[in-house]
Amino acid sequence: MILLNFSHPFTPAQMEQVEALTGQKIQRVVHIKSQVDPQQPLVPQVVALADEVGLSSTEWQTLPLLINPPSLHWVAVTLLAELHGRCGYFPAHVRMRPVPGVVPPQYEVAEVLDLQALRNAARERR
Repeated sequence: MILLNFSHPFTPAQMEQVEALTGQKIQRVVHIKSQVDPQQPLVPQVVALADEVGLSSTEWQTLPLLINPPSLHWVAVTLLAELHGRCGYFPAHVRMRPVPGVVPPQYEVAEVLDLQALRNAARERR
């Protein structure tokens, strides 16, 4: 699986958590800096973030991808729409959470969200 990381770098322990939750080996991590200029239009900046991943049209549609989204919600939701268009489905996402009571702050993998399954189930609730 390929981890597309639009957020903070993963520690070795976090990588192990992802592999344990997914049952898959992470073959490659692609780090994409997700800084955007809030004074400029967002969509072209998000398209550029997705382009920076460097995958071909075929790779977007066929490779096993896992996304660690950017922290800014409006960048994350816009990126989600862009990635759905490129993949043809909602790729799974990693949800991180702070480890309670730890100083300095540390984060752990909370869960892997199967957004396509969520979408499919939501269609049943229409």
